[in-house]
Amino acid sequence: MIKLYNFDELKPEEILNRDIRAEKNVEDVVDGIIADVRARGDEALKDYALKFDGAVIENLQVTQEEIDEAFAGMDPYFLETLRQAAANIKNFHRQQVHKNFVVNDKPGIVLGQKYTPIEKAGVYVPGGTAAYPSSVLMNVLPAKVAGVKEIIMVTPPGRDGSVSYPLALVAADLAGVDKIYKVGGAQAVAALAFGTESIPRVDKITGPGNIFVANAKREVFGHVGIDMVAGPSEVLVIADDSANPRYVAADLLSQAEHDPLAAAILVTDSETLAAAVQAEIARQTAPL
Repeated sequence: MIKLYNFDELKPEEILNRDIRAEKNVEDVVDGIIADVRARGDEALKDYALKFDGAVIENLQVTQEEIDEAFAGMDPYFLETLRQAAANIKNFHRQQVHKNFVVNDKPGIVLGQKYTPIEKAGVYVPGGTAAYPSSVLMNVLPAKVAGVKEIIMVTPPGRDGSVSYPLALVAADLAGVDKIYKVGGAQAVAALAFGTESIPRVDKITGPGNIFVANAKREVFGHVGIDMVAGPSEVLVIADDSANPRYVAADLLSQAEHDPLAAAILVTDSETLAAAVQAEIARQTAPL
């Protein structure tokens, strides 16, 4: 339920203190996990799967059989939707590809630029409350279009030892991921950054994740490239009494769904709108 505040009584720290490093001991925990994975490799990954995911993992790599099972459970209409989304994303990113060029219009002078794709990219795909096939497509396909030779995906395991979010396997296969591993959290980032017996070291890590994943990406930056350190999602909607409360609520939820630490804020001079949006939030979250 969205909280209602009167501006005159609002304490800024109630909504503004959202630094992803603010959670107690997160950095210490992440540092310990990274060091452990560097020291013990696959053994550490399996121990953390049991500790954090409640899963006993024998083989970290996802098999073709598991991918086939994920496809078998797919709704045909949604599968076609994923294929169309993949095509749209590829078409867009093809427009961004840099072209090599050479300028040789003066004797003895050759100028130019050459773009060389990185060898290996690692993609982190969440498996909890923020599990979306779009995360797979939008991280993998730009790398494929750019010509990255090998793409490694990591995603958390479920308690039964399979992937916690099977739809991610379908999206990964459609996008052209080369290898998929059942490992999540800071330990997955560490594995991609430094390599283990099973998981190869990559040149760059992309993809969203929780506070531990974000901090792990910050810690390994320099050893490996990263896309960015993404904090919790946030959105600010400014609206008066002419706004449609249904649309305002939907805009707020579009970011609030990403993370428990996300901030979705409405600023309005209308108590009537505030109450209506509060009711819409409750109505729209019920079936989610």
